[in-house]
Amino acid sequence: MGRIFCVMGKSASGKDSIFKELMHDKSLKLKNIVPYTTRPIRDGEQDGKDYIFCTEADVQRLESENKIIELREYNTVYGIWKYFTVDDGQIDLDKNSYILIGTLETYVKICRYFGNEKVIPIYIEVEDGERLMRAISREKQQKVPKYEEMCRRFLADASDFSDENLKNAGIKRSFINADMQDTLKEIRSYITGELQWQ
Repeated sequence: MGRIFCVMGKSASGKDSIFKELMHDKSLKLKNIVPYTTRPIRDGEQDGKDYIFCTEADVQRLESENKIIELREYNTVYGIWKYFTVDDGQIDLDKNSYILIGTLETYVKICRYFGNEKVIPIYIEVEDGERLMRAISREKQQKVPKYEEMCRRFLADASDFSDENLKNAGIKRSFINADMQDTLKEIRSYITGELQWQ
């Protein structure tokens, strides 16, 4: 039986970079679950690789076909953006283990869909002041920085990833991302250990 490793953390915690490193680690043999979103594509992103970018009409069609596993909706300063996971044939736990990136809500709903024993959380943490500096630096690199949205996400994370919510979701372990290479080493060891039990 395969596993689904769910990488999550507050914005600018380094989860995207960690996710990409784990994805490219051939020794782990993890397949990517590409999420869907209705938000605009960012500079440097690739459709079908980072996300499957779609329209609201696509969301309605997939919902009518009962293919949406989990969906999160955010009322941003630029309108409503949706992020979701689709049962579109990407996932076959009889043959493979997978890795995806998401929120705590993603993790909870993926567990509900596939079963807790098949979904393994990888929660990344970074001190809030450091996260804010990283977020500002990242936003500056965009052609049109969206600072208001960055601030909204930063504040929303405090609520979304509260101690109570983490406890309710059964998250008992976190990986402190003070040094990327050390964090990756720790996570690789953790994943390898979990895969041995499949």
